[in-house]
Amino acid sequence: MTIVPDLELTIRKQRHHINNKNMKIVASEIIDTLLSMSNEEQKIILSRFFKTGKGEYGEGDKFLGIKVPQTRLVVKQAKLQVPISEIEKLIYSEWHEVRVCGFLLLIEEMNAALPKGKQPFATNAEQREQIIHFYLQHAKQANNWDLVDLSAPRILGNYLLFPKSDGVMPKRAILDQLANSDNLWEQRIAIVTNWMLIRQGQYDDTFRISTMLLQHPHDLIHKAVGWMLREVGNQDLQLLEDYLESHYKEMHRTTLRYAIEKMKEPERKYWLTRK
Repeated sequence: MTIVPDLELTIRKQRHHINNKNMKIVASEIIDTLLSMSNEEQKIILSRFFKTGKGEYGEGDKFLGIKVPQTRLVVKQAKLQVPISEIEKLIYSEWHEVRVCGFLLLIEEMNAALPKGKQPFATNAEQREQIIHFYLQHAKQANNWDLVDLSAPRILGNYLLFPKSDGVMPKRAILDQLANSDNLWEQRIAIVTNWMLIRQGQYDDTFRISTMLLQHPHDLIHKAVGWMLREVGNQDLQLLEDYLESHYKEMHRTTLRYAIEKMKEPERKYWLTRK
């Protein structure tokens, strides 16, 4: 397993300062650690994979060449020790992997704020509200599909499953607002958030947001909508088939292919040849 020595040393020093519970890890320490892990060969591969060329969706994004498992090692060592104000610095970094690290740390904050065991569902509600306010305020910094896909279900998706501090469930209309955004990444957040809701057997939002985005011009939305519809089908195939029956004619071909990917060959052929 790859060791992250600089950050590990920082944390070890903090643990020795038992009497100073306010000591935290700052963004610069994490950034310096990630910079030291840069890999030139991997940098070229990732830049191509995430379409950073002129006119592509990731145009101008910069990579250090760090694989996600390596970044997760940094997160594992630093989680719950980085103030939100420092996480903000990470997600505004020019480096893609630093932003990945920032959003992974924010996920850890949300995970820590979720009710555990037999705790009342409203436990830590105010903390969850602060986290989701921060996430939505800075959502445009999740500016590539991987940043959206790792953060949206686990931050916004989890938030929508538990009551707020006033005992009222969060309004799902936030998904509609994001779907109506003129920002590609917020639109993808609107649909991919549903992954967490689908796991809880809640499908209505997926169908509603999918319908809103069926005519979207971008391939990344076509794929995301098809992916979420497929996830519904994995839980309840009949519901997926009913939706396809109503919408397959207006559905982009990519969306349809993604939605039916797990069906048996005769069923896939049936939907692909429907007129």
